[in-house]
Amino acid sequence: MKVFSSAYSFDYSWEEVSTANWRKYCPWNDKSPHVIAVDTLSREVDPATGILRTERLITCHQQAPAWVISLLGGSSTSHVYETSYVYPSEKRVTMCSMNLTWANILRVRETVTYQPDLATSSPGHERTQFTQDAKITALCGGWQKIRTKIEEASVERFGENARRGREGFEAVLEMSRRVFGEEREREKDKMR
Repeated sequence: MKVFSSAYSFDYSWEEVSTANWRKYCPWNDKSPHVIAVDTLSREVDPATGILRTERLITCHQQAPAWVISLLGGSSTSHVYETSYVYPSEKRVTMCSMNLTWANILRVRETVTYQPDLATSSPGHERTQFTQDAKITALCGGWQKIRTKIEEASVERFGENARRGREGFEAVLEMSRRVFGEEREREKDKMR
């Protein structure tokens, strides 16, 4: 098993980040054209705790070489199952995802957390801490050397995708701030 970890501080409040998170794969994000669809399977709020739990199926066009797809079977479409929890009283979002496609060969378990970055925030300038951890395990049997190479290549690719994903989410955050700001101004104008 290999592990990928990253942390980043977004220059946006937790409220902005947790709201924009649901639009992460929208047209504003030009860094995630591989995401074909995001389907919400279930969404419920626990009445006792106020925690919002959401299950989603993310459908992607994978960039695997054609020879790999023909060797392993399947298609260029892959699926990821995501469960997210929004803890409003703690101001924390936790998302856990796992690959469904080729999970018998390569298992990827990712956990992402968004919460206020108290260390770098200041009054009137809130920031949000993003942490990401992925455990990648090759299950393909054979020699350890082969499994290690597959895991190392997967971690490298995961890191590249994570960087692009963060850049794309920054664009979504920027557009959300602008659009919501314009809407607030329109509402103020109506009140005058």
